[in-house]
Amino acid sequence: MSPISKSSVIRIKALGLLWRGPRFLAFEVYDHEGRVKGVRPLGGSVEFGEKAEDAVVREFREEIDTDVSVIAGPMVLENVFVHEGEPRHEVLFIFDLAFPRGAFDGWERIRFKEDDGTSMVAAWYDPRELDIDGGPELYPKGLKFQLIGR
Repeated sequence: MSPISKSSVIRIKALGLLWRGPRFLAFEVYDHEGRVKGVRPLGGSVEFGEKAEDAVVREFREEIDTDVSVIAGPMVLENVFVHEGEPRHEVLFIFDLAFPRGAFDGWERIRFKEDDGTSMVAAWYDPRELDIDGGPELYPKGLKFQLIGR
């Protein structure tokens, strides 16, 4: 039996959209020179037996140590892409969320750590300013159309 590679598994993810006016919260993805090459809403993998709605709440608790409320969704988006030369496939459940009253008010950037200890930064982005020449991309591909077309 051959080992299962990441590229042969369809991953199920739950992401959350928190809005501040026309901007939503997304973590920054850097290129090899440390420049922001893209952004993606926070969230992560749905565990076996876990509902996507429960997963997105859990992920926010784990990543930025706060509870969130699901206020709408999910929007479902399929994403087939290549990452570091490997084909990937994921199905995303994307929810509109709300912070508890007063949480992160006045914060422009939120620093947090992934489970593996990787330092991350989340900031507020206007989707109209993403996926344009010279600017960061919005991951997953196709999400901008969904956000602008609401």
